Amino acid sequence: MQEGTIARLKEDKGFGFIKRANEEKDLFFHSNELQGVKFEELHEGDKVTFEVADSPKGPNAVKVSKA
Repeated sequence: MQEGTIARLKEDKGFGFIKRANEEKDLFFHSNELQGVKFEELHEGDKVTFEVADSPKGPNAVKVSKA
């Protein structure tokens, strides 16, 4: 598991981005990948844990939960 911080949320679209330490590019996540938390309960700056998986568009966060 990795740790990061919610950088941006697109509430109307159901996805967001996670800022990881020592990484320039934020990591995409979709609300379908949330575990134990609802998308509406997330806010920018919240600490989260997640795993990274490859997708056709590049790496994204899966199994996302609040830290």
